[in-house]
Amino acid sequence: MSSDLYQNIQTFYDQSSALWENTWGEHMHHGYYGPNGTYRKQDRYQAQIELMAQLLHWAEISQATAILDAGCGIGGSSLYLCDRYQAQVTGITLSPTQAARATERAQLAGLGDRAQFLVADVLHTPFADGQFDFIWSMESGEHYPDKGQFFQESYRLLKPGGRLLMATWCHRPTDSLAGPLTESEQMHLNWLYQVYHLPYVLSVPDYARLTEQKGFSQIRTADWSEAVAPFWDDVIASALQWDAIAGLMQAGWPTVRGALALGLMRWGFQRGLIRYGLVTATK
Repeated sequence: MSSDLYQNIQTFYDQSSALWENTWGEHMHHGYYGPNGTYRKQDRYQAQIELMAQLLHWAEISQATAILDAGCGIGGSSLYLCDRYQAQVTGITLSPTQAARATERAQLAGLGDRAQFLVADVLHTPFADGQFDFIWSMESGEHYPDKGQFFQESYRLLKPGGRLLMATWCHRPTDSLAGPLTESEQMHLNWLYQVYHLPYVLSVPDYARLTEQKGFSQIRTADWSEAVAPFWDDVIASALQWDAIAGLMQAGWPTVRGALALGLMRWGFQRGLIRYGLVTATK
């Protein structure tokens, strides 16, 4: 984990996670606003809970006993999955600050015996073959420097019949009438890569091909961009609150720069460049 990319990701989340938790709670991901993005909830937190529930319903994950949360943040999804399935959950993150906070939150929730959190590289984990029956990757795939290696490692870690569910930022497909990414679109992506420490993102069809290449079967994909796009309006509104502004000033320049780029993400969804992609598959 000595690469510049990994160090930048670690620093970004070490510095920003407390601010995010204070402003939004434990879930560091989009919310769900109905299939067409027209259903606005009074409680933004509830929209994030609804997204997890809808993803699990879409992927038909009815049960799980040993779960890996790949890119766990401060444990929001991990503890939700632990409680929902009464499962053993292991969360991994590059951020020691996040792992420590997730561990603390598990203990406070009375789940410390069934949820553990480690600092580890998702692409090269310390776990045994076939250790998990469900792998959950919630908006961390955009940080993976080798997307194919993630699917390869996931295949190794899953038991036969085990399931993978990934939700991640994508760019629009390039095999449609719209054609390859334009210079303007690529510049837009490059800005986001720099601000949020992303090596690159792929399209949903690209992810489907990678998943198949690594041996998975029963592959399904979806684009939920409309369902989650209103999230960025809510994030921008929350960032303008005084407590959030004061927290930004204390969090450091990487976090401030990330906040200043919120409009870039909203614009990316509005122009159809940024997509919210889903992949589920079976070993």
